[in-house]
Amino acid sequence: MAPARQPLLLHVFPTFAVGGAQVRFCALANRFGPRWRHAVVALDGRTDCTARLEAEVPLELVASPAAKGSGVRGMIRIARLLRRLRPAALVTSNWGSMDWVAARLLAPGIRHIHTEDGFGPDESAGQKPRRVLARRLLLRRSTVVLPSETLLRAATDLWRLPAGRLRHIPNGLDLRRFRPDGPKALPEVPGEGPVVGTVAALRTEKNIARLIRAAALLLQEGTPMRLAVIGEGVERPMLEALAGELGIAGSVLFTGAIPDPAAAYRGLDLFALSSSTEQMPFSVLEAMATGLAIASTDVGDVRTMLAPANRPHMAPAAGTDAALADALRPLLRDAALRSRLGSDNRARAEACYDEETMFQAYAGLLDPREQRA
Repeated sequence: MAPARQPLLLHVFPTFAVGGAQVRFCALANRFGPRWRHAVVALDGRTDCTARLEAEVPLELVASPAAKGSGVRGMIRIARLLRRLRPAALVTSNWGSMDWVAARLLAPGIRHIHTEDGFGPDESAGQKPRRVLARRLLLRRSTVVLPSETLLRAATDLWRLPAGRLRHIPNGLDLRRFRPDGPKALPEVPGEGPVVGTVAALRTEKNIARLIRAAALLLQEGTPMRLAVIGEGVERPMLEALAGELGIAGSVLFTGAIPDPAAAYRGLDLFALSSSTEQMPFSVLEAMATGLAIASTDVGDVRTMLAPANRPHMAPAAGTDAALADALRPLLRDAALRSRLGSDNRARAEACYDEETMFQAYAGLLDPREQRA
């Protein structure tokens, strides 16, 4: 008798470019290796994050049979694919995969897990009523995974999903890879003063322009600092032009994407998050684990993630450039304060955000019949 094949998990991402949800999937797949077979659908065709998967992970890239928003005909084509593949579980990600959530109703008997990691810029000021209703109706019989307490409240109070269907699984991190000690690998940042860094896809909701304007205010008042923007995205030309217009191009480095940023974090003196919307950002966890003090906008769960002593160094999510500059200023001027807060953040990461806890929680959802590894 031929050996049974490993269960197939079908993952649908709006994009498989590098991002928090995609990096989490790769870490999970690498942790369990051949325990499952994975099929990934990247709805925008981007598959950059496959570079983070180890060779022993069984992976197939599957083209979507329907364009996003293609209506009933598209749902029928998706349902045909689901019936042909018969995955052990369909795992969808965020609002962009909702066509697949709906199409699943035409292919009954397939277990469904939906992950929500946050909202795009079009919902940064509030959720759209049509999407709230769609989630309320389409996710009632799904298992819904939420990394942040903010999202858990939304799923409970706004989407009104059954409590028994919700799973709060905070993001976790490889604390051996992201740590304060170890090699540093960050290109030389021009200028003088402590190096403030941010790690992000250069998209609208990350609001890197706010960070650049805050840096300009600090430099103009005479507070020395340098800024490293680590990441790539559609806004990079605009951001580079903005730094030039503000006269601070000589103190800003755009590194582009860095495949393994752990060593780059160790080249920073402190970390900044300037996003208009987030939930439980991996970049903040990575900075905490690296032992960095953090200045951040007050978005998602960031306040509860940080060590208590670091929480005063936050600006309102919809605040001004000056408010973010105010959060950064005392950290730039006091190296001892940065060191203390960085140590506190590392200790909190060790206590609350070890990735093995996250791995085992996901394993129990993806394959509940097997003994957890």
